[in-house]
Amino acid sequence: MKARFLAADLQTPTLFDSPSPAFPPNLANVEVKEVRIARDTPVQVLDIENLSKSKWEQVEELEAIARGEQTRGREIIRLPTGNEEDEYAAEGQLAPSIANGSDRSGAQGRGGPTASTNSTNAAIKASTHRLVLQDCKGQKLYGLELIRLDKIGIGTLNIGEKILLKRGTVVARGTILLEPTTCVILGGKVENWHKAWVEGRPARLREALGADCN
Repeated sequence: MKARFLAADLQTPTLFDSPSPAFPPNLANVEVKEVRIARDTPVQVLDIENLSKSKWEQVEELEAIARGEQTRGREIIRLPTGNEEDEYAAEGQLAPSIANGSDRSGAQGRGGPTASTNSTNAAIKASTHRLVLQDCKGQKLYGLELIRLDKIGIGTLNIGEKILLKRGTVVARGTILLEPTTCVILGGKVENWHKAWVEGRPARLREALGADCN
């Protein structure tokens, strides 16, 4: 049952018993300064955007994910082969691997990939994401990270993934404020939605870049 729920479209008529757990009317009204959701409400993710990155950086990020690099990027470590270190020692020179700050075991110096990875992880933790969330009646609202949620990110959150917004979740000016105490990531994916999003997102970003340049 759980697997079927996580893979289903929330708008499937027979998915919920009546009454359906949906957003109350006028929740998207930007004139309302603040309102709280009165009941636990499941939603599904239709879109995700990293507001901490430019559109071009988002294109590069998606291309890296498509190549299987994810968030770590490529780490190229050159290891000596054969008697390479002995040959350089005979000439009174340091082998390139040692000169670059790594030994035969691949341990890195202060400026190696470890520092780069730490920098990347820090950037991820400092990111702010905006989601498009949809309830079982098809109503859509933006969701904005008020406090960082580790499971929300490009490449880690799927399109069609289910999120439970707990009772008391704050909606300010028509935007849901996401924080760990009221936002529970349930998991799941709608396969065809996710595939279409991954394939079409770079083109949409490039199109938006062109519009911005004009």
